[in-house]
Amino acid sequence: MKKNIRRLVLVLLLLTTAIFLYLYFAHQEDGSEITLYGNVDVREVDIGFRVAGLVSSLCFEEGDRVAKGAKMAELQKSPYDSEVLLARARLKSLEVERDNAKVLWDRRKGLQPIGGVSQENLQDSESDFRQLEANCKAAAATLQIAEDNLSYTEAFAPVDGIILSRIREPGSVVQPSNPVYTLSVLSPIWIRAYVNEPNLGRIAFGMEAQVYTDTKSGKVYKGKIGFISPVAEFTPKTVQTTDLRTDLVYRLRIYVEDPDHLLKQGMPVTVKLKAVE
Repeated sequence: MKKNIRRLVLVLLLLTTAIFLYLYFAHQEDGSEITLYGNVDVREVDIGFRVAGLVSSLCFEEGDRVAKGAKMAELQKSPYDSEVLLARARLKSLEVERDNAKVLWDRRKGLQPIGGVSQENLQDSESDFRQLEANCKAAAATLQIAEDNLSYTEAFAPVDGIILSRIREPGSVVQPSNPVYTLSVLSPIWIRAYVNEPNLGRIAFGMEAQVYTDTKSGKVYKGKIGFISPVAEFTPKTVQTTDLRTDLVYRLRIYVEDPDHLLKQGMPVTVKLKAVE
């Protein structure tokens, strides 16, 4: 009876040891694989106006998805629409004066051969026409600026994105440098990671990568190395590596090929690369 118990204990002990060794070696990093730790980088865009004015409407709330080209905000259009009307009227008035000056110049040119007008008067009429023609061009440019400023009272999304922050509210007076929204760009999304010098020669531009988040049973994202810094730097304190933090490292940018809404700015991730031997 005791022998059977001893045999059973021995079998259980050997089985436990075998399972432990299997799990240990199964989780050992392959020598041809490089594991890096980094963070998700998402570009952000501050949305504002190119002219100053009173905010009349904001079209989105925080968390809303915005399509490229969608109108996001609008300023009160006065006095910009009034400036357009004034510039148009000014241009029209000058065009009438220019046309009349052209008629007078043409009439005097016809009279000059028969001595019906002096050379001085002819030159004066030509000068008046040239001056009014130049004034019309300047007025047309002023009208174009006024129309541009009127169009700048509306702000549009430059890319597809998600509203991170709604900074202003209707009724706020803003200057051209004041943002009203912060927009998180949906694509491209990349991973900022660092590789130490011994492994630098084992990676290459365009190398495929697998990106893992800390989410249990989460999606494995595919990516490629799109940038390798030519300049060494000290390991940032926020980066976790198995080497000393004082070691010099090189910054990588791994572009994610199939990003989704689960990848957030600053999220820690693990990157696995198949090293070049």
